[in-house]
Amino acid sequence: MKIIPLGGLGEIGKNMTAIEYNEEMLLIDCGLSFPDDDMFGIDKVIPDFDYLRTSGKKIKGLIITHGHEDHIGAVPYLLQEFNVPVYGLQFPLGLIANKLKEHGLKGDLRIIQAGKPFRVGRHFNIEPLRITHSIADSVCYNIKTLAGRIFHTGDFKIDYTPVDGNPIDFSRLAQIGTEGVDLMLADSTNVIRPGYTQSEKVVGETLDGIFRGTNKRIIIATFSSNVHRIQKIIDIAMLCKRKVAFSGRSMINVAELARELGYIKIPDKMLIDLNKANNIPDKELVIITTGSQGEPMSALARMASADHKSIHIKKNDMVILSSTPVPGNELTVANVVNQLTEKGAEVIYSDIAETHVSGHACKEELKLMHSLIRPKYFMPVHGEYRHLQTHADLANELGMPRENIFILSNGDCLELSPKEAHKVEHVAEAESIFVDGLGVGDVGNIVLRDRRLLSESGLIIVVTAIDKQNSQIISGPDIISRGFVYVRENEDLIGETCEKAEEIIELCLSKNMKDWNGIKTAVREGLKKYIYSKTGRSPIILPVFMEV
Repeated sequence: MKIIPLGGLGEIGKNMTAIEYNEEMLLIDCGLSFPDDDMFGIDKVIPDFDYLRTSGKKIKGLIITHGHEDHIGAVPYLLQEFNVPVYGLQFPLGLIANKLKEHGLKGDLRIIQAGKPFRVGRHFNIEPLRITHSIADSVCYNIKTLAGRIFHTGDFKIDYTPVDGNPIDFSRLAQIGTEGVDLMLADSTNVIRPGYTQSEKVVGETLDGIFRGTNKRIIIATFSSNVHRIQKIIDIAMLCKRKVAFSGRSMINVAELARELGYIKIPDKMLIDLNKANNIPDKELVIITTGSQGEPMSALARMASADHKSIHIKKNDMVILSSTPVPGNELTVANVVNQLTEKGAEVIYSDIAETHVSGHACKEELKLMHSLIRPKYFMPVHGEYRHLQTHADLANELGMPRENIFILSNGDCLELSPKEAHKVEHVAEAESIFVDGLGVGDVGNIVLRDRRLLSESGLIIVVTAIDKQNSQIISGPDIISRGFVYVRENEDLIGETCEKAEEIIELCLSKNMKDWNGIKTAVREGLKKYIYSKTGRSPIILPVFMEV
C-alpha cells in the first residue's frame, strides 16, 4: 500500500492524501489554502492533480473528514476532471453541494453515518468515527486493507463537553488500538501548544456574561462554518430576548443550509432580515456576521470602513470577534479593530476575553490519541515542518522508535506492507496550483515574479515606430510610465530616458540589425542600467516597436 500526500504537509491548508492499493486509489480530503501576501491577484491555491491524471481510473472515491475550506475547498476543481463518488457526513456534503452549484457542476455525493462502516472499491473497508472539532459532523477514519490498517484522525480536539452533545467514542478508539493499527496519520496543527485545548463550552459562558451585561447593539463576527458557535449565540440571544440577523454571503448561505439540515434551530419570529435591523432597538438585536479574520471584502470590514449598505457602526455598538487571527492575518484584524474603535464601538476580542477556542488538539490531547491507538508506524500530517517535527518528537517521547516515524513532504510516498514501512522521496508532482479568476494553473511562478516586480518598481513602456527597410526611426520613442514615477513631475527624467532609448535604437539600426528581439533586448538592458543609475530602481521595461 502506498500513502502519497498531495497537500497539507509543510504547510497549513490544502490537505489531500492519496492511498493506493492493488490498482485502486482512495483520496482523503481535497482542500485549498489562501494566498500569501506576495501572491498578487491569486484567489486561492489548490493541490496539484497531475499525479491523479496518470492514474485517474484507479480513483474509487474521495472521503471527507469535515467541511472546512482547507479540506473541501478544491473538491469542485477535482470533480471537473474526475467523476468520482464523494463520501462524507451530511453537513460537509451539504457544503460541497453548495460549492458544486456555484461551479455549475453535479456530483455523486454519498452520505455516510458515523459508526457505520462502508466500502470504497473492492479493497478499502472504512469505519468513520465521530470526532470533536470546530465544525459539525467531523470524523476520523479507520481504514482496513489486506496490506494493513490506517487510522486518520482528521482535524480534532478532545472536548468532553461538546455543544452538540456528541462526545468522542473513546471506548471504540481504544478497541481499534487493541485490534492493531499499522499506521496513524494525525493532525499536527496545535502540537506546539502545551496542555489541553479548552472546551467550546468556555466560549458559551464568556458570551453569556457579555450579552447579559450590556444593552448595546451586539455585532458578533465568527467563522460561518462554526455552526455550533452560531447556535450558542442564538441560544444566548433568545435568553436575552434579542432578535438575530445574519450578515455576509457565506454566513447567510451556511446558516440557511444548517437550518435546513437541523444543525441550527432558530424560531422564525426571532430571525429578521438585515435590511430591517435598524428598526429594532439596540438592546434587542444581535447581528452575526462574517469578517472575523479582517478579510477586506467581508461584511465586518465593510462596516468598519463605513461601506456596508445596511449597517453603520455607531457609538452605542458592541463588536465581538469570536475568533483568533489565523497566522498572517494579524495586521488586517488589527486594522479592522482600530477602525471600529475609532468609530466609537466597544470591541471585544480574544486578547480581552475568552471569545474563541481552537479546534485543534494540544500536546496532552495528542498524547491521549497516541496512547489509545498505539500504532506501529506514525506519520504526522496537517502542519508546517516545525509542527511535523515536533509531533514526531512527541511520538518518540511516548516510546515509538525513530525508525517507525516518517516525516514526508508533499509528493513523497510511504510504502506500507504487513512486514515493514519505508519512505520513497518525490514520486508525484505536488506543486501549488494557483486559481486566478476563472483560470486554474495558468498563472505560474514566472507570472507571479512579474507581478511582484510590477508591485515593487512599476512598468515603463517604450513605444517606437521604425522604418525597418530604411533603418530609420519614424516616430518616438515615447515613454509610458505605470507605477514608476508621476510623469508630470518628472519630465526631465522621462525626456532623458527617451533620448537614451533613441540613442540605443539608432545604434542598433546603424549596425543594420533587423532582428526585433535583438533591438528590444538592447533597449531593455541599456535603459535598465541607465534608470538604475538615475533612480536606484529597476522597473519592468517593455519595448514596443511598430513597423512602418
